[in-house]
Amino acid sequence: MSEQITESEMIEEIKRLKKEKNAIILAHNYQIPEVQEIADIVGDSLKLSQEAAKTNADIIVLSGVHFMAESVKILSPEKKVLLPVYDAGCPMADMIDVEQLREFKKRYPNIPVVCYVNSSAEVKGESDICCTSSNALKIVRSLESDKVLFIPDKNLGSYIAKQLPEKEIISWEGFCITHHRVKPEEIDTVKEKHPKALVLVHPECTPEVVEKADFVGSTSEIIQYATESENKTFVIGTEMGVLHKLRTNNPDKKFYLLSPALVCFNMKKTTLKDVYLALKNEEKEIIVEEEIRQKALKTLETMINIC
Repeated sequence: MSEQITESEMIEEIKRLKKEKNAIILAHNYQIPEVQEIADIVGDSLKLSQEAAKTNADIIVLSGVHFMAESVKILSPEKKVLLPVYDAGCPMADMIDVEQLREFKKRYPNIPVVCYVNSSAEVKGESDICCTSSNALKIVRSLESDKVLFIPDKNLGSYIAKQLPEKEIISWEGFCITHHRVKPEEIDTVKEKHPKALVLVHPECTPEVVEKADFVGSTSEIIQYATESENKTFVIGTEMGVLHKLRTNNPDKKFYLLSPALVCFNMKKTTLKDVYLALKNEEKEIIVEEEIRQKALKTLETMINIC
């Protein structure tokens, strides 16, 4: 193919390469619309990992960030997993490493560690069980201990603590830099502008923002709520990429972004060309050491068995 390949030619070439190489493309809900459109499956991080494990594809191109591609590899070690932009990371996941977690556990011995899926394979492997934003309450509730170490997101930890007052949640001081930027006064402003709108926010937002929302849920829960609701106007308090699916699936409804700050730089790194080149050259492969993979697999499987 010529280096001057057009977007339509690139799309056709991606389709051809998928068939030739028995490949599948997975994209997170926060990816740019062009990438979501070319993907075989679009969803949140857990759904992508689970769908990857079900497929008989030999190659998986994961359009998202590094920890998501690692999760796919953990659950599908026999498959070649490609991350089109290798340095697309997650600042929250980078806020704790395995040594910091070990020190955290020493300060609070004999307390189970619940690890948000937005974390590295090494950190998952040092934890007791994983969770996602959609199942965090169920996971923490399922534990017999009345104390829980929650890593790395203090905002999700705070949300869980409020829902489960019978448990003491000791959270690591990490956070999503995108959701954390949203200010509670932005909800006040948007409600004045769109008084009939329902405000739907992600629990990675601060407690002050969560308190003012009409609904709090994961990316997939926000999509489901807005789709099933009889209301016609919504303000969305999560990364702007989710607007593409919301508007596509609900053309009769209006969606507004809660804050201009809700843009994840890392999620927006991946372009259609990156996907094309990764698939064409089979480059940017994700490798997880087997010892680490086995440990992380245990925490993910423990979560999956509960949910």
